[in-house]
Amino acid sequence: MNDDAPEVREITLNADGIPLSALLAEPRHTPSRAVVVAVHGGGMRAGYFDGRAAPGQSLLELGARLGWTVLAVDRPGYGRSAQRLPEGQTLGEQSLTLHAGLADFATRYDTGAGFLMIAHSFGGKLALTAAADQHGVELIGLDISGCGHRYAVETAQLPTTGAHGNWRLNWGVLRLYPPNAFKLSGPLVARVPALEAREAHTWPQRFPEIAASIRAPVRFTFAEHELWWRHNDEEIVALTGLLSSSRVVVDRLPNAGHNISLGWAARSYHLRALAFLEECLLERQVALSRH
Repeated sequence: MNDDAPEVREITLNADGIPLSALLAEPRHTPSRAVVVAVHGGGMRAGYFDGRAAPGQSLLELGARLGWTVLAVDRPGYGRSAQRLPEGQTLGEQSLTLHAGLADFATRYDTGAGFLMIAHSFGGKLALTAAADQHGVELIGLDISGCGHRYAVETAQLPTTGAHGNWRLNWGVLRLYPPNAFKLSGPLVARVPALEAREAHTWPQRFPEIAASIRAPVRFTFAEHELWWRHNDEEIVALTGLLSSSRVVVDRLPNAGHNISLGWAARSYHLRALAFLEECLLERQVALSRH
């Protein structure tokens, strides 16, 4: 271990009485530039963003080295909140809970320029919902992977409370992941809460209304071997056309499957995501300088 490596530690957020467990990494030698909130997908936990199967895989370590505070949160219904919320929460409820947790975080930690999000899969749905919510913490920018607006699978193939969905859809090609990735990801796997599983099939119908309320810049990344979502050129045009964001970027990541942050491509993706968030901070800085 590098003695100068950022420390990743467990903390708990108080989201209006609901305990949200989280992993936190902060810069060692500089003030925080901003907080990157990392939001995991369905059936996973916050450790998805702290991969250890290959050097440089962890978003928490990388972000903290580059001057960001990185906060990977267990979504409502996962981690410490699972006992309090055995059925989980709807997306709207998760958004309110997450905003409350971030407000609590801001009272206790340096948040720099504010909050941005990197989110994966079902966490992308929450990030978009939270960005559309005008009554919570302001989100400066969003970077989303493994989430689109139209499924490429039948409804019956979506994850349920008792199952996480087709293995091939979740992971893709084996060679895209370090040898220990599957063994080390075991503790990250969690039960999909019932409310979340039941609500998953409604996303294509709900997305247009949510997208129309988002003003923050958004970047979508689709892995080369992404199989859950439609992401051909026609679908990308439809997706971006529904968003009211100040800027929308769509990227494709080669040599990656759905679970990007656990694969060989994790560092490449995280660097691209953080670069986009840098651009979001710059856009905000320029906008503020005009006033």
